Amino acid sequence: MPEPRPTVIFDLDGTLVDSQQDIVNSFLHAFSELGLPAPSREAVVASIGRPLEAMYAEFALAELAPALSDVYRRHYPQHFTDTTAPYEGVPALLTHLAERGYARVVATTKRTAMATALVEAVGLAPFLDHVQGTDDLPAKPAPAVLQRAVSVVSGAGVLMVGDSVVDIKAGAAAGLPTYGVTWGSGTRAALEAAGADLVRPDLNGIWELLGSAAP
Repeated sequence: MPEPRPTVIFDLDGTLVDSQQDIVNSFLHAFSELGLPAPSREAVVASIGRPLEAMYAEFALAELAPALSDVYRRHYPQHFTDTTAPYEGVPALLTHLAERGYARVVATTKRTAMATALVEAVGLAPFLDHVQGTDDLPAKPAPAVLQRAVSVVSGAGVLMVGDSVVDIKAGAAAGLPTYGVTWGSGTRAALEAAGADLVRPDLNGIWELLGSAAP
């Protein structure tokens, strides 16, 4: 029986793709459509990475979160590539990982269908072995979505990469080293406080945690 393939797990939004503007625009649009006072863009950015209903419950009455979420889910699929694109160097990094024998999977709070549509729309689908959304799984920081993503490719997780505190905590809960990137929504201080093994402004430091020389 072949050995499990070493697998690097990535968050999606704020880690592989710069999707912040499109997410925030759709998030705030829901408040406008329902005639509710909206939070600041900065506050929304700080909340990205949590389940959508939990984000809305933070800024509105909890009973309004489902209605706000419904508006978001109608608006976002029509605008999710208005400005969203992979961060610089991401396709090359994913290619180098494959060349060195690593499987590359996404574990995101997004639903699988939406996450898959996004990676296809921005051209990352050929560089990933699997895209796993949270769907019916417990949300990060629970490790379930990471474990599901790895199991689909019959892999063995070796590293969790993300831009938020919940990514780092989920990686730790799965027993993995964690890499925090600061070009998304998380700050260096927050990622370090969450216990990230390495925090950088880009993805270039991944090779250090993998014990490999950079390409």
